[in-house]
Amino acid sequence: MIQLRRIQQKPIKALLLGLVFVMTTQILTACVPIAIGTATVTAVDLYMERRTVKQSVDDNTLELRLRKEYLSDEKLGSAVNISTTIINGIVLLTGEVHNDEQRQYAEKLARSYIDTREVVNELELSGQTNMNSRANDSYITGKVKSKLVRADGVPSTNIKVVTERGKVYLLGLVTHPEAEAAVDAARSVSGVTHIVKVFEYIDE
Repeated sequence: MIQLRRIQQKPIKALLLGLVFVMTTQILTACVPIAIGTATVTAVDLYMERRTVKQSVDDNTLELRLRKEYLSDEKLGSAVNISTTIINGIVLLTGEVHNDEQRQYAEKLARSYIDTREVVNELELSGQTNMNSRANDSYITGKVKSKLVRADGVPSTNIKVVTERGKVYLLGLVTHPEAEAAVDAARSVSGVTHIVKVFEYIDE
């Protein structure tokens, strides 16, 4: 069984480039939006190698551990909705919490594990989305995945898709052309309001 240890998080060594953000919530810093088609695009670009099998297992293990911890933690409560998606140690937090204290606490928990390299905190301060909204997000996710599979030049098996309130997050280790092809495919899906790229770029 893989053991996860908590430590004080060290700064990520990867170079953070091209970060653009237009929402009131923060990823890493505030920047200027890029308008592409009907959806605004946000980028969180990092440069690393593609995942190994061990890294994939570590990511899945950490993802399950964090989900369990968020559900059972008394400081967060049962009324919050926190989703975790992890690729190569980059933790994406999406969903809703009641206040900024919970938002910061959820990020602190994610950063407390040795396998966490960085946290992209996209938790919103609001009530939970209803069943219709979640069903629509699931529908959009399915449509985007289908578009990625059919798109030329997109390594669809290396890209994860997450949708929250019509905002689509694309995560994975890709080349620059692969990233742009993925964005082109995702922006063509009806209902997508915003695209957030959480990509790590590999050597082309």
